[in-house]
Amino acid sequence: MKRYIHKIKYQGLFFKIFIVMVVSITAVSLLTSLVTIRMSERLFAETFSITNAKVLSQIQSSFESFNDSIVNAVTHASENGTVKNYLTGGQSDSINSARIYFGMAQQMKQIKSNVDAYDVGVAVTGLNGRSFYSDSSYWPVTAEELKSNAITARSVARPAQLMYQLDTELFQQQMNNTAQKPTPYIIASKPFMERTSGTLYGMIYIAIREPEFRRFYNNFTSNGNDVLILDKSGLIVSSNRQDLIGQRSSELLGYATKINEQGLNYINADVMNKESILLSNYIPSFDFYLVNMIDRQAAIGQIIDVKSVVWICIAIVLIALVIVFLISRRLIRSLTRLVKQMSTIREKNFDNYIPVTGSYEVRQLSHAYNYMLDELNDYIRKLLETQKGQRNAELAALQRQINPHFLYNTLASIKMLVLKGNKETAAETINALISLLQNTISNVSETITIEQEMANMQNYVFINHVRYGQRVQVNYFVSPDCLEYHVPKLIIQPFIENSFFHAFNEKNVGHIYILVSKTEDTLICEVVDDGDGMDLDGHTAQDGLPNPKSKRQLFTGIGIQNVHNRITLLYGEEYGVTISSKKGEGTKVRMTLPLIVKPAPLI
Repeated sequence: MKRYIHKIKYQGLFFKIFIVMVVSITAVSLLTSLVTIRMSERLFAETFSITNAKVLSQIQSSFESFNDSIVNAVTHASENGTVKNYLTGGQSDSINSARIYFGMAQQMKQIKSNVDAYDVGVAVTGLNGRSFYSDSSYWPVTAEELKSNAITARSVARPAQLMYQLDTELFQQQMNNTAQKPTPYIIASKPFMERTSGTLYGMIYIAIREPEFRRFYNNFTSNGNDVLILDKSGLIVSSNRQDLIGQRSSELLGYATKINEQGLNYINADVMNKESILLSNYIPSFDFYLVNMIDRQAAIGQIIDVKSVVWICIAIVLIALVIVFLISRRLIRSLTRLVKQMSTIREKNFDNYIPVTGSYEVRQLSHAYNYMLDELNDYIRKLLETQKGQRNAELAALQRQINPHFLYNTLASIKMLVLKGNKETAAETINALISLLQNTISNVSETITIEQEMANMQNYVFINHVRYGQRVQVNYFVSPDCLEYHVPKLIIQPFIENSFFHAFNEKNVGHIYILVSKTEDTLICEVVDDGDGMDLDGHTAQDGLPNPKSKRQLFTGIGIQNVHNRITLLYGEEYGVTISSKKGEGTKVRMTLPLIVKPAPLI
């Protein structure tokens, strides 16, 4: 068992590469198939919409031809004197009544001849109670029922318009009668009006059975390719799907309205729980929307065999995996031997070179590995020498950082205070100098806390106030939660020194502010003065401040650039010093340091 585990251990690279290839090939195959199918669907939708748009135009032309016939019949009836006399005349003797009825029958034949190309029924009714049907059995609604029918009420409300409506009342009666198969009727109706007075004297109704109405588009429908006729209320007046007739669909009406108002070719929408492609034409003469609803999945399934595509993809993936397995195994075998040899190198032992043997690839890798060991050993040797030299240089610089002239002048100031009898100030000055020197000449590799650094700054500021007066005031703003953090020694002092001796050459008085705060993972130390300021003229924090030379003797020789370099050397390039200044307004120095709770040895 251990033998197999050991063997698998050195085959890890092979298994990883093989798994990556499996995932990659499978992903590429799936994505390619999906993209191909989606592109096919999009192309299908575009092509199908163009084709069906032409089909809808043909259907609309058929409806317009039918409407023209209806309009001719209605116009003939409204302008016919015999029809008007029949619908407005009163009671007469039997001979005159027979003559009027005979004349009406002849006129009805002529009216009906305008629509003989279609299987329709014509009925006229008058306010005098008379009515006439071309075929009373075609549309089984009596004249008395027509008076209270909603079709009549809507037509009377809009007398100038020829209206097409679904006889919902008769259709509902048929639906309630389970013994009878319902036959929807679409009715074209228009009132007869007196031309001069505008008085209503009758109505004409031209009824067509929905199956006959459906003949205008039925040949253009198929499974998943449905046509629906909607009125302005969303009522489905006609459809090749008879189960939808008589239903209202505000959703479908909204899509139809949107297509026509925005001039869209088609819309992809989820209608009746199916992903569909919708096309629509508005038929003004009928005041109907002609909607073509295409079941996206059913239609695409007719041109794309998804199962075949899936099986082909699976076959391609399996074949590719077999080829990849054989090739990868052969290529990795020699590399596995090299891994076994490299794994025998002891940790941190950079003298264990690998014999150059095996295939070309392994020999090249062995050469590269041995060369890497040579370079690494050389780099480590140089790094140790550089660090040693840098360490020595830093120690030497810090040991020489106390300027003797500063001590001379400070002691001279103390002497003058003693001579003047100001012994208390002299004692305080001596104590400040002792404390400052103790912290400076002690172990230079230590870090100190912010609290200790502030104490050093106060001692340094006190000595300067004794020597030069208090024309420059120093204020400290240190967040209490920052006092315990450690910073390199003498990290703030050079900037205080710079502000004292260079920031107030033109101004006589001013202020220096020392601010210490922190963010989530950074310590911020700032030295801000309201002195002369300057134009940096392209200088950066790394260049240091381009201050004029001063004859005053400074406490240390640590420059601003050295502070920045020291911070970046210790903690990385993300930390350091930034400087901003403006002529006449002052200078702001900002130091960013890591949050160090415990002392850490410096490089």
